[in-house]
Order: sequence, then structure tokens, then C-alpha cells
Amino acid sequence: MSTDRLNLLPLAVEHAEEMAVVLSDPALHAFIGGTPLTPDALRTRYERLVAGSPDPSVSWCNWVLRVRHEWQLVGTVQATVTAEGVAEIAWVTGTPWQGRGFGSEAARALVRWLRDSPVHTVIAHIHPDHAASAAVAEAAGLSPTGETHDGETHWRLPLRS
Repeated sequence: MSTDRLNLLPLAVEHAEEMAVVLSDPALHAFIGGTPLTPDALRTRYERLVAGSPDPSVSWCNWVLRVRHEWQLVGTVQATVTAEGVAEIAWVTGTPWQGRGFGSEAARALVRWLRDSPVHTVIAHIHPDHAASAAVAEAAGLSPTGETHDGETHWRLPLRS
């Protein structure tokens, strides 16, 4: 997939070293918890993701975001797609590249890609105080539902009835 400024590349284990730097700011974990992973730990995580879901009714779709004119990675987008036609999406943009619209651009591309699949509903789970993530969800066409789970607001976009 690509956008005006980004190439969305399928996640590969080889991205771990560069992505460990992109994701190294502890502030990225303020709303999701945890701490930045080392390159080795991220490589192990990427090995699991690239291998795919152990559940045959679930597909893991993961991309890294590469800025074309800078030729560097700046973040990720992902979708967990179920056989029932629901896609849970998420995104992260490294701190130095936030506020430049990369997350919104990538999330819109992901939703466009999902429209060409059997997915009928796109959802995201966003901490109610995470204004930047809410802005990305809104830019991608999702709306808050008023439902919450584990302290996060559910956002939804129906693609088909």
C-alpha cells in the first residue's frame, strides 16, 4: 500500500532494529502501558507476528510506515481480522514524526484496503484521554460508540450493512 507520502510495507523481522529506535520513547506507552522493547525483544515479537495468528479464523495484518522522501521508518499500522468480518485496527507513530499527519494518512490507507476485503466493521480501542489517537481514528472515518472496555473507548466504522 502507499499514500502520498508513505509506503506501507508488510512487517518483516528485519524491521526490528530500525523500529526499536522509532518506538524507543517511553512516552509512546503512556496510554497503552509497557515500556519500549529492545531490538532483540522486538525481533522476537515480529517473528511471532510474521508467523501469523495461531487461530486459523484470525488474520494478523501488519505494516511499517516508510516516509518516501526520507526513506526511514516512522511507525506501524495493523489490523486483526476475524472470520466474522471484523477488523480491529491500531497505529503508532514514533514521537519525532508525530503531528505531521502520518498516522492519519496510514490509517486512512488501511481502511481503504479493508474496504476491498470481506470486512464489514472496523473498530479501534482508544484511551479517552488520547486526543491524538482519537484524531487519527476520526480521520480514518471511525466514530466513538460510547462503549468502553478496560478503560478504552470503542470506535467503530461500518463498511457494509
